[in-house]
Amino acid sequence: LRANPASSVRGPKYSIKRGRTPVLSAEEARQLLDSIETDTLIGLRDRALIAVMVFSFARVTAAVSMRVEDYFQVGKRWKFRFMEKGGKYNEVFAHHNAEAYLDEYLDAALLRGRMPHLQQMSLVGYRGLARAAMPTFTNVNNSSIVTGTPPAVHGIGGNFFYDTTTEQEVMMNSAKFLRAETLFPAAHRSGRRVAVVTAKEKLRDIFAHGLVGAGAAGGIAFSSEKAREAQIPSHGIENVEALVGPTPLIYSGHASVYVLKAGVKLLAGQRADFLYLSTTDFIQHKFAPEAPEALEFYAAIDVELGELLALGAVIGVTADHGMNAKQRADGTPNVIYLECELVQKFGPGFRVILPITDPYVAHHGALGSFAQVHLPPSRAQEATLATAVAEWLLGLPGIVEVHPRTTAARLLELPPDRMGDLVVSSGRDVVLGRTPAYHDLNALDGGLRSHGGRYEEMVPFILSQPLGPIHAQRARGDVRNFDIFEFTCNGTL
Repeated sequence: LRANPASSVRGPKYSIKRGRTPVLSAEEARQLLDSIETDTLIGLRDRALIAVMVFSFARVTAAVSMRVEDYFQVGKRWKFRFMEKGGKYNEVFAHHNAEAYLDEYLDAALLRGRMPHLQQMSLVGYRGLARAAMPTFTNVNNSSIVTGTPPAVHGIGGNFFYDTTTEQEVMMNSAKFLRAETLFPAAHRSGRRVAVVTAKEKLRDIFAHGLVGAGAAGGIAFSSEKAREAQIPSHGIENVEALVGPTPLIYSGHASVYVLKAGVKLLAGQRADFLYLSTTDFIQHKFAPEAPEALEFYAAIDVELGELLALGAVIGVTADHGMNAKQRADGTPNVIYLECELVQKFGPGFRVILPITDPYVAHHGALGSFAQVHLPPSRAQEATLATAVAEWLLGLPGIVEVHPRTTAARLLELPPDRMGDLVVSSGRDVVLGRTPAYHDLNALDGGLRSHGGRYEEMVPFILSQPLGPIHAQRARGDVRNFDIFEFTCNGTL
């Protein structure tokens, strides 16, 4: 035949695409979900997120970016809303197993019904997550919250640093280290009656800067730690114990509850209408979130939230950092003694600064997940030393980040003149120390729970009133914990 009579016939098209990402079988997915320990909030959270991804095929980024309002009811079904690439949103119906896992986590996170007022705030207002400033320490983030700026602007990059000009290791508990004004004097100048109550006395000088004292705005600033010492000239208030009750022990949950009780009294007595109430993390250091002592503490906090709401307060709630257990299976602290390791490998002269260091050693024993490393001054001309040290540190189990000063200052928004040559961050269950002799672990009361690194960076961001459209859109982006005043004052309906 000169021509193929079947040449015009076209068969069905078949297309086979094989992705690079392996797909879990149903049995493997079930094994993965069942293997997650769910006796802690972290375990419940991890199982919920993995279930969302397994049952909806969501990308990791889309799943972890979800807000509480992205899990919502439509008729009798529930849906997930994911932000996909290009800023587009995709809504899918939730699998019943994913619903169960997510509900269990959300219920546990609201402390098994022990915080009804916080739950009501979350339903009526807004509840999401925000990113804290790095390193995730007290002075750093409280300074960011009260100035509305990152550490690169306000200048406080830790609780503790090495001042290379004076060659002294210094605690940054003084307002003299601040490079930005707090928002409190401005609020006072605008006509608000401003009061700041902190649990820790170490923060009072920073908070009170420009608010109380000679030539200051004329507000109120005191700590629950030293409530009985408050005087009009230095604190803007006196007889605090007559108003709130006896001064509590700083190593107690009551030190935080006292702060909120003080806020209630000041608001009810019309002595303040613009407040910053800063609690302490003693309970979080000492107890896991599901421990009975922690549950009792959060219930007591919720009572005071209810009192503030009843007085008509618009409340914004956030945190300066998260908290994780940092110990081995036998209960001992999981520590990398950086100074010992560096000296053994590269020789003497290294100085490791632990910015978590503060007067409250019973909380953490000066062990956190972030450190600054100063190279030996005698070897400053060795151009390759910093690179060699950084590469070697990254090879140590438990080290997750090492950056030179300039890179860390840019990525972490830190003041470069108050930093070491290298910045080191450790994993979720690992802390960094100097030498065994430097740390008095006998001061630790119970197992070690601490903070400072990336794994304590995401914190709650809760408002008692719903967000307006502009701030609702902003809340879908990279919200920072130091946006809390701006959202509370300007972003709620």
